[in-house]
Amino acid sequence: MNKFAFFALSAVLTLLHPAKGDSLRNGRGNVYDGDVPDLCTRTFVMPKRIVWQTEKSDKGFAPRCSVAGAERLLLKKKGQIPETSDYAEKIIACTLVNEGNAPGFILDFGRELHGGLQLGMSARTSRGMKLRLRFGESVAETFSDATTGERGERNDHAIRDLTMEVPTMGTAEVGNTGFRFVRIDLLTFGKAEFESVRAIELKRPMERIGSFRSSDERLNRIWETAVRTVHLCCQNYIWDGIKRDRLVWMGDMHPETMVVLNVFGAADVLPESLDYMSATTDPNTEWMNCMGPYTLWWVRNVAEWYRFTGDGTYLERHHRYLADTLNRLATFVTPSNSFEGVRRPFLDWPTEHNRPAVFSGMQALAALTFDDGALMADALRDAELAKVCRNAGQRLRRQPALQAHGAKSAAAMLALAGLRDPKEMFDDCLGCEGHRGVSTFYGYYMLEAMSAAGEDQRALDTVRDFWGGMLDMGATTFWEDFNLDWTNGCFRIDEVPIPGKKDIHGDFGEFCYLGFRHSLCHGWSGGPAAWCIGHVLGIRPLEPGCRKIEIRPFLGDLDWAEGAMALPGGRKIAVRAERAATGELVVNVDAPEDVDVVKGWR
Repeated sequence: MNKFAFFALSAVLTLLHPAKGDSLRNGRGNVYDGDVPDLCTRTFVMPKRIVWQTEKSDKGFAPRCSVAGAERLLLKKKGQIPETSDYAEKIIACTLVNEGNAPGFILDFGRELHGGLQLGMSARTSRGMKLRLRFGESVAETFSDATTGERGERNDHAIRDLTMEVPTMGTAEVGNTGFRFVRIDLLTFGKAEFESVRAIELKRPMERIGSFRSSDERLNRIWETAVRTVHLCCQNYIWDGIKRDRLVWMGDMHPETMVVLNVFGAADVLPESLDYMSATTDPNTEWMNCMGPYTLWWVRNVAEWYRFTGDGTYLERHHRYLADTLNRLATFVTPSNSFEGVRRPFLDWPTEHNRPAVFSGMQALAALTFDDGALMADALRDAELAKVCRNAGQRLRRQPALQAHGAKSAAAMLALAGLRDPKEMFDDCLGCEGHRGVSTFYGYYMLEAMSAAGEDQRALDTVRDFWGGMLDMGATTFWEDFNLDWTNGCFRIDEVPIPGKKDIHGDFGEFCYLGFRHSLCHGWSGGPAAWCIGHVLGIRPLEPGCRKIEIRPFLGDLDWAEGAMALPGGRKIAVRAERAATGELVVNVDAPEDVDVVKGWR
């Protein structure tokens, strides 16, 4: 077993082993007991196009197969068998015939989905027919073989390559994964007739309160895609991805937390996910997700919830757990004022090979965590805990000037934690080599650090070029990892593999996301949605509960931008900023009367 498989197994075992004396609770503090309702809704989605189908093979004595009427699957269907009363005369089905070869087709549902398929089989389907179904986040993935581990393809986390028997004159439902494309092949000798094939989208219903639009349609598409990526990952808990890593990862969740709060407000899925992790991790002996930094991120996520909601009751419920966690973390501040000894130090994948940079980034992450701890300790009127947190944070900042070692992730954290000057970090690292070194996870903190350095336009360009680069390759959700260099000589994810070109899905990736194991819907990549609200619209809360908010829009090369940030209680604060002909910035704000708005523009 390699170290990544061992790490993944350890994480799963930790998640499945509740801490002693604790109970699994939902966001309202209720213990789940007995039957538990599914919090997600089902929506049927029709396929949008036929991507590929088997060509008829009938030459000489060769085995034969055929696909007829695949385009009929694109018609609006009821999902009930039969689809028409004139059943004997009106042919509305797609027919696969296997006379020695397995025929098949690939459907495109137009966008990344989480869920499965409903198959409607006609009375003309032979009995005992077996199909092979291959779900894919890219077209190329549907051509791969999970049984052999081809280019990283595996049936772990969710089954994506399976064989099933279908009924005659009936419907069957199958699958629960992340996908946009599905390949269906008829394996057995005979005929299968499909009256309908519909995707079943499973998604937690969450009302959008925040919004964003601007004069740049590319930026608008990026914002919408970022929000949708995070929303798809909000199932019964907040997951990392919908195909692989359908788990609650605390570090990965922080960018998702920022998007949820800005767009969906105080959604229950956020405290429920935080509660799940605290209920399954002993604060005195275990680490969140078996990783020291992810315990730090749990503290930071709880602090973000408190900053947004001002919910002191929630903090009180976690008071003991927070105190145990922060006191334990403080023991890892060494006599030389460094932060060392926690299990599995980690920033993001692109920085994983650069251990000196990981050390610097961890020092900054710990300093920010103790700042958050002090904030919450003050709210809890726990003077002793506040003293521990402030002392630890101050000691970590006594380190000699830490270096980013060429890693933009580390540079961003050092800038945001105040361990290095943001402009210095931009000049030395963040602003160098274009978009090389930007990551889908820590890219959010890079954007925040660029803004802290007064480089909002560069951050805006990074959003357009880096996240927009995924759109250019056919993305409808944002990915676990991405590098603009990958796009050179590659075919798009919505294209049939092209000989002589690289496959941007199957030919790249490393660590635990080699090839087709790479997730193309990963919630940690949604950061631009929160950044656009916080920096383009310039809506930034100054006090817990969003009672006081500064408005400081940045348009840069945009003509206008408008939108809103969610507020506690399902309310919102709306902003429209536009550039007048004179060059003056004109800003209109619509805020509830009890919110103190601070004007931050000229």
